[in-house]
Amino acid sequence: MRTINTNEMTQQFDNMFMAPARAFAALNVDFAEKMFNAQLDAGKAYVDTSMAQARSFMDIKDAEGLRSYMEGQQKVAKELAERVKGDADKVVGLQQDFIQKSQKLTEDNVKQAQETATKMSKSA
Repeated sequence: MRTINTNEMTQQFDNMFMAPARAFAALNVDFAEKMFNAQLDAGKAYVDTSMAQARSFMDIKDAEGLRSYMEGQQKVAKELAERVKGDADKVVGLQQDFIQKSQKLTEDNVKQAQETATKMSKSA
């Protein structure tokens, strides 16, 4: 009669299913946190720019002030366009990093599952 080793079964179950699930969940949580922080940073920068522009607009007192404000708008538009491009590049970088880590995690888990299956077939 064969004795069932529950500790070994539990360890194998953890190694094949739970550990990979935990690793993937941790990867997803990390990615979500990075994306959320990137969005918060971008949002704050856009709000800060908008508030600065509103304050500048309220400071207009004459035609010269209006001309100066309008000239400043070109600079602000250029800076904002650069910021948007930088934010988009950051998001793309985060997504590429997530994809690479997901692929590596999947490859490692497939390899480990194959090794475990080979061990189990040899011990049977």
